[in-house]
Amino acid sequence: MEGKNSFYNDNKLNIKKLMKSGVLSSFLSALVAVLLGLIFGFVIMLIALPANALIGFKHIILGGLKRIGDVFYYATPILMTGLSVGFANKMGLFNIGASGQYTMGMYFALYVGFMWDLPDGIHWVVACLAGFVGGMLWGAIPGIFKAFLNVNEVITSIMFNYIGMYLVDMFIQGNSAMYVSDKTRTQYLPAEVQMPSLGIPNSNVHLGIILAILIGILLYIVLQKTTFGYELKATGFNRFASEYAGMKGKRNIILTMAIAGGLSGLGGAFGILAPSGIAGSSMTYEPINIIAPAGFNGIAVALLGNSHPIGIIFSAIFISYIQRGGTLASLAGYKPEIIDIVIAVIIYFSAFTSLILEFISKLFGKGRKNKKTLVDNEIKEAE
Repeated sequence: MEGKNSFYNDNKLNIKKLMKSGVLSSFLSALVAVLLGLIFGFVIMLIALPANALIGFKHIILGGLKRIGDVFYYATPILMTGLSVGFANKMGLFNIGASGQYTMGMYFALYVGFMWDLPDGIHWVVACLAGFVGGMLWGAIPGIFKAFLNVNEVITSIMFNYIGMYLVDMFIQGNSAMYVSDKTRTQYLPAEVQMPSLGIPNSNVHLGIILAILIGILLYIVLQKTTFGYELKATGFNRFASEYAGMKGKRNIILTMAIAGGLSGLGGAFGILAPSGIAGSSMTYEPINIIAPAGFNGIAVALLGNSHPIGIIFSAIFISYIQRGGTLASLAGYKPEIIDIVIAVIIYFSAFTSLILEFISKLFGKGRKNKKTLVDNEIKEAE
């Protein structure tokens, strides 16, 4: 009978243990947050326009399937800024300056595209690298302040959003090779500077989405499988203990913010170097003193993906997916901002899902304990 009881204990699925595993817990947290956010959005639709709630909600859930190319196109920049924020989070830093880094990277890519004369095959590659360098420079500055002066990176990086945006707008408006004053925006980039299109009809999706996914996978390998990644995470957990162990905390802080800035800058390059829907044209930038929303959307992507590079890939695609569906909700009489409410609620609930998962874990644990008690009673009666 003891063997039977042991067999029961060894072979029954330990729900509580699974709940505590990092990967499953992160996935369930995101899933619960998404479900609660969608339910809340549906309730808002019922309150706003009850007759069309089902139609509008259907657009949100299924609308992205009709615009799958755009889903991947709009996912590209927020995936890069999400990776930027998530990478810094692993170091214990909050990179809220992704928007400024994104804008600076976009400017560097534009400058190379318009001002440098390079062979056709490598022009867009060099422009992308320039975007990475621009973002790195803009991300390294808050890192230097944090490492040597212990200035909170949230303060410096959020202020550098504004500094970067105003500087880029000033530089662009003062460069006649880039700026068309009567159209109040930049000129179209030459075709050889534009990133290769993936050829999906009625979409601007380009090679950037593939590169962004590969970068996410590379970051996962670096963080999980290399000594450098281990040092970064160790410094994030406890800077002073890691320095006592021989790790260079100041260097790691600057490197982390520089790499995070480079990722955002590369997102800006991917965004501006994309071919537009007009044949032979590119995307353009309008210097109107507005901070790039891709940076703040990246924060949402990183939070939903629990700052895990693979999770960020899926969360960026998901957020882009429901955004595309949300724009179609206007066909049912709803404002496109309804999807912003849904995303905000999803991020809000993601902060509480750990409590919900703990409750579920206890609930399953209690149920399993009661079931085990019944089995034990049956064994005793059989004896």
